Amino acid sequence: MTQLLERPAALLPATTPARRRRLGLGRPIPYGRLLGPALVIAAWSIASATGVLDPRILSAPWTIVHTGIELTANGKLPESILTSLQRAALGFFFGATAGTLLALASGLSRVGEALIDGTVQVKRAIPSLGLIPLLILWLGIGEEFKIVVIAVTIATIMYLQTYAALTGIDSRYVELAEAVGLTRAQYVRRVVFPGALPGFFLGLRLAVTASWLSLVVLEQINATSGIGYLMFQAQNYGQTDVIVVGLVVYGLFGFVSDALLRIVERRALAWRRTLSG
Repeated sequence: MTQLLERPAALLPATTPARRRRLGLGRPIPYGRLLGPALVIAAWSIASATGVLDPRILSAPWTIVHTGIELTANGKLPESILTSLQRAALGFFFGATAGTLLALASGLSRVGEALIDGTVQVKRAIPSLGLIPLLILWLGIGEEFKIVVIAVTIATIMYLQTYAALTGIDSRYVELAEAVGLTRAQYVRRVVFPGALPGFFLGLRLAVTASWLSLVVLEQINATSGIGYLMFQAQNYGQTDVIVVGLVVYGLFGFVSDALLRIVERRALAWRRTLSG
């Protein structure tokens, strides 16, 4: 391998477009990410229609659709969705902002790293949901408690991903910046920030998924509204169709939010050539 890399470029075998296509992932499949869920729904429908799947265990897809329409008509589902969206959005905003600012302070300064990184690494070893008993004592069981738990979870994820991206810049770029005479501010703006963007967007995608996962748990802890509360009430009455409606809503939230972040990421990183692009 070393000998191959040391050969002059002119002596290396030419790479034809056809070969590049074979080695790469090929062209993206239109709406390819919908194929998996579509297959699951198809198998689910067949199992329900043939009686293989007991409706007491899992309701049929058409039953889920009918229940969703009923819950929408009586206003329960829209009200629950709005409440859940507000909690997730506020928690995500505060958590992402705090995590990014902490990562910038730690990743761009040795003093900041000494003051911040150790504390966050200790926090990483403590599950955010493990803080629930303490936060309930401090904040009660109101909206503030739920938003703070989500924000703490998001802040940890955003810090770890952004900090790793900021400190993972290749040292050769540092040497190049010094060679061309860039100032500290120019180096950060032209080298560090563009190089850290992929890691930052990865953190955003992981964080938005974590916000929905945290919300599922929090809305079933002494809540009086939201999708999780609706599912908890349905559990008491054995309404599997309502529970599945809630799960579908959570899944759609996660899928749509991730898709939106993918679009923003693709445009922000249009200069970068990757296999996924």
